Amino acid sequence: MKKILLTLIFCSLTLNAVTINIAVATNVSYAIQELKSKFLQTHPDIDINIILGSSGKLTAQISHGAPYGLFMSANMLYPSKLYENKLAITQPQVYAKGALALFSAKTRDFSLGIQLIASKDIQKIALANPKTAPYGKAAFEALQTSKIYTDIQTKLIFAESISQTLSYVITAADIGFIASSSLYSAKMSYYKKGTHWLELDPSLYSPIEQGVVLLSFGQDIQAYRLFYEFLFTLDAQKIFKKYGYII
Repeated sequence: MKKILLTLIFCSLTLNAVTINIAVATNVSYAIQELKSKFLQTHPDIDINIILGSSGKLTAQISHGAPYGLFMSANMLYPSKLYENKLAITQPQVYAKGALALFSAKTRDFSLGIQLIASKDIQKIALANPKTAPYGKAAFEALQTSKIYTDIQTKLIFAESISQTLSYVITAADIGFIASSSLYSAKMSYYKKGTHWLELDPSLYSPIEQGVVLLSFGQDIQAYRLFYEFLFTLDAQKIFKKYGYII
C-alpha cells in the first residue's frame, strides 16, 4: 500500500511539473546557473529552460514569436521596447547593474588603466557590437570618454555578444572589454585581478542597468512570476553580488 501511495504521489508531481523558457543575456550565463539551482531548491516541480544570447538578438526572437515567458536583458532599452509593443506584461525593472572590465589572457600592466590599450604591443582589441550589445555600447562610451578612441580605432575587432568577445580575447585578441561577471566564475579563476584584468572606472560609461520583464507568452503560467519575484529576493541578490554585479 505504501509503495502504491508513493507511486501515486510521484505521478501527481510529474503531471503537475511545468517547463518554463527564459531568455537570458549572455553576460548572466554564469550567474543564471546558480540562480536556477537556488530557485529549484524551493520549486522542484518547475523545469527551467535557459536560452542565452545577445540582448538584441533575443529581443528580435521575442518580437517574432519565440515562446519565452521571461526576459533578462543586459540593459533597459530592449525590455522597454517589448513593453511598449505590448509583448511584455510588466514594466522593466532593474534586477542588477553590470560592471565593465578590461581583460587579457596574458599578464599586463593594468596600472595604466584604460590607457593600456594604446600600447604598441596591443594590436587587437575585442569588444561586443555597440549597436546590439549593451556592454559593447558601454565599452565604446569608455573609449570616447577617455579620449583614446581615435588612437586605437584601427585595432578594434567586433564580436556578436559579450561571450563571443571573451572567446576572442582568449583565442585571438590581445585584450578586450567584457562583463566583469564573466571573471568571477570558477572557469576563469586562473586569471587574476590586477594582472589579467581590471574593472574599469564606472564614470567612463553610463550605468549598465539590466532589466527584466515578464512576457506575454507566459502570462497565464504562474511559474514565470515565481521566478521573476525570486530575482528580487536576498538569495538572488547575494548571487548577483558574488558575480560582480552591483545591487
